[in-house]
Amino acid sequence: MTTIVLQNVRIVDPSRNLDETGTIIVRNGKILAAGNDALNQGVPEAAIVRDCRNLVAVPGLIDARVFTGEPGGEHRETIASACRAAAAGGVTGFVMMPDTDPVIDDIALVEYVRRTARDASPVHVYPAAALTKGLTGDEMTEIGLLKEAGAVAFTNGRNPLHNAQVLRRALTYARDFDAVISMETRDQHLGAGGVMNEGLLASWLGLSGIPAETEIIPLERDLRIAALTRGRYHAAQISVPGSVEALNATKSRNARVTSGISINNLALNENDIGEYRTFFKLYPPLRAETDRVAMVEALARGEIDIIVSSHDPQDVDTKRLPFGEAEDGAIGLETMLAAALRLHHDGSVPLMRLIDAMSTAPARIFGLPGGTLKPGAAADITLIDLDEPWICAKEELLSRSKNTPFEDARFSGRAVATYVGGESVFSL
Repeated sequence: MTTIVLQNVRIVDPSRNLDETGTIIVRNGKILAAGNDALNQGVPEAAIVRDCRNLVAVPGLIDARVFTGEPGGEHRETIASACRAAAAGGVTGFVMMPDTDPVIDDIALVEYVRRTARDASPVHVYPAAALTKGLTGDEMTEIGLLKEAGAVAFTNGRNPLHNAQVLRRALTYARDFDAVISMETRDQHLGAGGVMNEGLLASWLGLSGIPAETEIIPLERDLRIAALTRGRYHAAQISVPGSVEALNATKSRNARVTSGISINNLALNENDIGEYRTFFKLYPPLRAETDRVAMVEALARGEIDIIVSSHDPQDVDTKRLPFGEAEDGAIGLETMLAAALRLHHDGSVPLMRLIDAMSTAPARIFGLPGGTLKPGAAADITLIDLDEPWICAKEELLSRSKNTPFEDARFSGRAVATYVGGESVFSL
């Protein structure tokens, strides 16, 4: 049995509310001990010892919203390339969206994703299945069978679900399987044709706007249906304070609702669009600075549950276009952690809350292994240097697509090593 000892490391484990300097001992892929008393019996014989002074060990990050190209769009991203990018970003597992060609809406495709990931992936890949067949919003998929096959959530991916009756049936049916329904909240008519946040800047740039109500109104509808059915509802990515208010009101009635936010809406604002820079064309759109600050504060208070990268690879043909014609989306697996650490360095969000939002909380919401460093758990560990300076150089990114809004951004802090099941899958 291989034994690894990470000594003199700051351990931040939200699952145990633990923040102390100590040692992590890994044996045969499992955590044997983690804390300041881990070496009471001394260093195990024949152990591989790593001095982690000035490093932080956290439960491996879990990204709950990742799009890939495979199957059908391998030129943008394969499962293997996404997994390499994830490992470099300290992500030990991610939930893969069903927006592929063909759509992941039957058992064979769920099994294909799991099999491909087992063969080619250094990290865990958890498939989310389509909530409706073909993501059309009309006919519900076989939730029970898909969950049994390994689907960890059900979603219409980038597509909002406009039929309230279908959503009610889905939430009711999924409740019997304790399955999570994760939804994009976007009104199909309000803000139709909009390409950025509605406001003064959009007017100056001559671009059509997307008002906050485009997100809030369908979210409020969804939340009422979730309260009615008592199903498990997850708002995939919110971006405005009005959405937080709606979620808080619903939670006060003991409804089973949670929410996520893209790191882009925490670290960037509409001014970053500059002179029509299409790498900043995203959905939800980048909002005003006042909105960004309010969402950061809501995250710090725990009113937003998780942070996602919204990793969405797009190639040159879909991004190097006039702003209004370019596709939404940006890659993010390799930059989510570094961008989130900006919120730690400026004092906006405690490190414990950040790690909870990127590891422990997603594991809890989607019922995934990981999110903890407690003894007996799988040794999925991310080692972080909080102060490592680096520049996000496009040519160094491991994703097949390079559409990052953080191109040439200067960061302080990154993952310096990633372990999955006790095996090193990335190291600087």
